[in-house]
Amino acid sequence: MSRLWNALTRRKTDDVHEAESKLARVLNLFDLTALGVGSTLGLGVYVLAGQVAYNIAGPAVTISFLIAAIASAFAGICYAEFAARVPKAGSAYVYSYVTIGEFVAFTIGWNLILEYVIGTASVARGLSGYFDSLIDNNMSKALNETMPIKVSFLGDYPDFLSFGMILLLAGLLAFGAKESSFLNNIFTSVNLVTIGIVLVAGGMNADVENWRLTDVPEGAGIGGFMPFGIAGVMAGAAKCFFGFVGFDCIATTGEEAINPKRNIPLAIVVSLIIIFLAYFGVSTVLTMMLPYYLQDPDAPFPKAFDAVEWYTIKWIVTIGAVFALCTSLLGAMFPLPRILYAMGNDGILFKRLAKVHPYTKTPLIATIVSGIFAAIMAMLFNLDQLVDMMSIGTLLAYTIVAICVLVLRYQDEKMTKMVSVRAPNVFRQLFCNSYSEPNTMTSAITKIGIVVFAVFALIWCVFMKVFELETTGAIVALSLVGLLLVVICIVIGMQPVSTIELTFKVPLVPFVPCLSVFVNLYLMFQLDLFTWIRFLIWIAIGYCIYFTYGIRNSAQIQRNRNHAEVAANAMQNSDYPQQHENRAFEPDWKVENGNGVKALPTTTPTYEYSEKL
Repeated sequence: MSRLWNALTRRKTDDVHEAESKLARVLNLFDLTALGVGSTLGLGVYVLAGQVAYNIAGPAVTISFLIAAIASAFAGICYAEFAARVPKAGSAYVYSYVTIGEFVAFTIGWNLILEYVIGTASVARGLSGYFDSLIDNNMSKALNETMPIKVSFLGDYPDFLSFGMILLLAGLLAFGAKESSFLNNIFTSVNLVTIGIVLVAGGMNADVENWRLTDVPEGAGIGGFMPFGIAGVMAGAAKCFFGFVGFDCIATTGEEAINPKRNIPLAIVVSLIIIFLAYFGVSTVLTMMLPYYLQDPDAPFPKAFDAVEWYTIKWIVTIGAVFALCTSLLGAMFPLPRILYAMGNDGILFKRLAKVHPYTKTPLIATIVSGIFAAIMAMLFNLDQLVDMMSIGTLLAYTIVAICVLVLRYQDEKMTKMVSVRAPNVFRQLFCNSYSEPNTMTSAITKIGIVVFAVFALIWCVFMKVFELETTGAIVALSLVGLLLVVICIVIGMQPVSTIELTFKVPLVPFVPCLSVFVNLYLMFQLDLFTWIRFLIWIAIGYCIYFTYGIRNSAQIQRNRNHAEVAANAMQNSDYPQQHENRAFEPDWKVENGNGVKALPTTTPTYEYSEKL
């Protein structure tokens, strides 16, 4: 059991024998920002605002987007700090591998694979459906008649268009990162220009009275700016949050970005700002153009511009939606081979996935495998019930990244162990910091505090799900748990922080990462039971792969051996004073020569490393 625990918790280190990454560093700050904006600002910018305004939040959808942007920013800046710490391909998978351990890292990586596969397949189906609607659904009618699929959990017909689009995209991604990034830059630029036209045209037709309506039909709330109350705003924020999912693909480019420690954090922050401004502006002009209860939840802007008889702008929006879907498809597909490459390179997935083509400098096999997998899912599966699985994987990754930031911020690489852990010292340290630098006791207090915070956050979410807020008991219970969460944050904040200098650091630690953990857990509890069941099945499949292959073939086993060999060789090759060859090895540099000058210890220790399961 001890060896198994050591294997599950072994952390990733740089191999002393490994050379620089084989991937080509070709992506600059503009490429990275465009990748984040393109992958996130897809069809949702044209659809999501209308859906949320129609029967969830009304004109207060603007506030919902603001809350969702703040919640996303918590996760975004945690990713930014880790990108400054660990400029490697693999995103949250690598971050958790470096800080927590291999088992948690595999769990996150396996979830990211699910997120990007379903994201790619769902966007491809959406793009295919959009093309089909432009030709009066003739494609779907023909395929339904000739090749119907009569299976409940599959699609109505094989979608060959989405299958072909994904394979074409996989070929483009396999050709080179810079070439696919150039195409993404074009699509994203067209998308942003289209959004700019929508904002200008919508602003010219805006009427602020649509935010003050009092005579509304039945079922449309009470009217005004917030017709469905605070509850509607928060429910809208939960839905709007998923409109910001996708910026984390920037973090997967750690080995292809130029100056990743600077450019990846900047790209994450800048892309989130651009995305929020686009969503906020679009939701503002849309709800001012047309009363919220008249919105079309499936295609709000075409209906809004039809209502004001601006038919040219309507078709511009239609073209912009096509480009937005293309950028979303590229953004969803781009990170998937990088995750497979990182996990294959570490040996916890099949190592052939890490093979880099010498000409294209891309993970060719990983790109082809991910393309075929996503293409088959897009062609055969009905993805309506699987979209939530993409969200649960993303939220779990966000949670782990925030926890990793907290763990690393309160520990140093070399912490003193000579600290008394008697009860009086521990209780004094909880609320009165006695140390200027982290040590083993303060780091342990922080880690325990993080676990306790997560447990009470889960309890708070369960209370919110089970109890009704109208009862006094429920309000008191939620208030007490909330107070405990605040106290735990204060205790963590009292501990000494790391002195390591970084190009970017999360501000207001521990409160920002703790808020990120809390928000992500709350949103995960909003997903239905069947989503959790499908998620657990996917996790079970992944664990079968890990315990039969990954745990025995992990590259970290060899890395640890290499470190031990290098340390032993360094000691053996040292020039030791001969007059002390019979003295015992003293690691504290207490041996002095005849002149009173400290010298290296004279006996060379033998380093042995073995790891068996």
